[in-house]
Amino acid sequence: MSEGLDLAAVQMLARKVIANVEQVLIGKRQQIVFALAAALAEGHVLLEDVPGVAKTMLARAMAQSMGVSFNRVQCTPDLLPSDILGTSIFHPRTGEFVFRRGPIFCQILLADEINRATPRTQSALLEAMAEGRVSIDGVTHRLDPPFLVIATQNPIEHEGTFPLPEAQLDRFLLRFSLGYPQMEEEIRLLGRLQLEHPIDALQPVIAAEDLLRAQKAVRRVHVEDRVKQYIVELVHATREHQDVRLGGSPRAGIALFRTSQAVAAMLGRGFVLPDDIKRIFHAVLGHRMILRPESRLRRVAVEDVLSEVLDSVPVPLVEPPTPTTTKLS
Repeated sequence: MSEGLDLAAVQMLARKVIANVEQVLIGKRQQIVFALAAALAEGHVLLEDVPGVAKTMLARAMAQSMGVSFNRVQCTPDLLPSDILGTSIFHPRTGEFVFRRGPIFCQILLADEINRATPRTQSALLEAMAEGRVSIDGVTHRLDPPFLVIATQNPIEHEGTFPLPEAQLDRFLLRFSLGYPQMEEEIRLLGRLQLEHPIDALQPVIAAEDLLRAQKAVRRVHVEDRVKQYIVELVHATREHQDVRLGGSPRAGIALFRTSQAVAAMLGRGFVLPDDIKRIFHAVLGHRMILRPESRLRRVAVEDVLSEVLDSVPVPLVEPPTPTTTKLS
């Protein structure tokens, strides 16, 4: 693989993708930044929101902007693992079984309404999300990088759904919602949709190879020891909070580490600041926490607990490292 990009190139790449996606999604800059940060940090995204707020459009716009292959799976209770992974079909002319790839063989997979699929089908995604490969009929197939799963679910409607187990939730790097647009933004949206949907005219602004090089650059973003300690202290504080039954795992700390590197690189900075961690803290930790039953009865929210954790852990003072440390290429 070619060398990673430099800081200016990563920042320019991020600006191009964000501006392109904003042609489709109006007023959702932070959510677009989060989705791009997940792609740069080689993670996966869970979009949890009510229907009709452009969750699918975000996934499609990201894929079209980055010039990667895209597939969409509509999850239903009768969806089988083979419907996602693929299956071997007997070819009568040759007398052999031929493997037909499923929709997971792409670079961005949209698993729409993932909580409507059965646990067996949900688990079919675990190996792909964790290792970038799938095992079918005893044969391992590698997925083409970059590979990103964007899953959606409706937190309001529960009939006919199967809640994601904690182990699978932990595989998602970020979870966030889009929310309703402001009135002015919704008026602009109606104007854009009058003749055609903006997604139909969206063109790639980068290539898949550019994203791979940017991912390599993100891994080289410097994280000072005091910042690493800050990350670990935050995660440990979630485990020790009086309202929490299950706090962040070591994977949560790794997720904070990787995502903060991506955020810093998108800002053109070769080192991570505590503010980068604060910016993505709720999106990284929110779905990894389980509150105590008595705390839920008292209507304690995970967001409130995370805010208390941020306030309780001292923020380290970080100075910019030397130029040789921040060089990414």
